[in-house]
Amino acid sequence: MANLKIKLVRSLVGSQKGQIATAHSLGLRKIGAETVQPDNDATKGKIAKISHLVEVTED
Repeated sequence: MANLKIKLVRSLVGSQKGQIATAHSLGLRKIGAETVQPDNDATKGKIAKISHLVEVTED
């Protein structure tokens, strides 16, 4: 199964509480933080919610 590498490129300051919670659920807390997540529907939904804050590449 493929994985996605997700990097937080914009600050969470000023974001809505739900967006901050979504970033934290992906393991992203600071700018520049990276995490590898499985490529499934749940992960894609989380990415869609905070797409303006993250950069995604296939791992």
